Amino acid sequence: MSHLKGKTAFITGGARRLGSAIAAALAQAGADVAFTFHSSANEANETLARIKALGVQGFALECDQRKQESVNLAVDKVLEQFSRIDLLINNAGVFETAGFEAITAEQWDEVFAVNVRGPFLVSQRAIPSLRRARGRIINLGSLGGEKPWATHAHYCSSKAALHMLTRVMAKALAPEIAVNCVAPGMIATEGQDPQLLARLAARTPMKKNGSPEDVVSAVLYFATAPQFVTGQILTVDGGLGLA
Repeated sequence: MSHLKGKTAFITGGARRLGSAIAAALAQAGADVAFTFHSSANEANETLARIKALGVQGFALECDQRKQESVNLAVDKVLEQFSRIDLLINNAGVFETAGFEAITAEQWDEVFAVNVRGPFLVSQRAIPSLRRARGRIINLGSLGGEKPWATHAHYCSSKAALHMLTRVMAKALAPEIAVNCVAPGMIATEGQDPQLLARLAARTPMKKNGSPEDVVSAVLYFATAPQFVTGQILTVDGGLGLA
């Protein structure tokens, strides 16, 4: 694939896990890739090396997307490095399990600051460049933004807000910028509870959990789809949301 050759992609939270897989796939598709990290400097260096090994330019920078000044500086540095942003992927987020009555106001605010306020701030700062490029924004939501999980009230509410923000942005930023959202279900990664993975796979119509590659494919679809595709929430869950 070289569909993104000559483009610059900017992804938040691209140092590890799903973010790193997305960053590498964008590089494989020919894009120069800038990504942020917060506390994963070692992983960021590894991801940066993977990107550069694919023959494109890479740029890693530390950013705390809870803070507007940090966001503004990060976006400005990317533009200084590459002169343009064609594709913004708001991937950075936090996931937390907690019973409803145990969630503190501080936990609630932290999850919303990272999962909703952060993508809003990054997108807002990048709008002028994205408009010039007739670019795209892809938010990483969650099946939890569509389904109520009793032990994840703050997380589910934040992702539901991000899904609505996607739709609002799609209307507000049209016709120059297309805005869509990929909402993964259970994605199997290292370190997860095998029993939980088995239970969820059994409940999923496709009888398995997703892989990072499944999510990456959905992101690449929106990255290369016609500009006419906008305002969509694409669940990548093997049908788990239908259960």
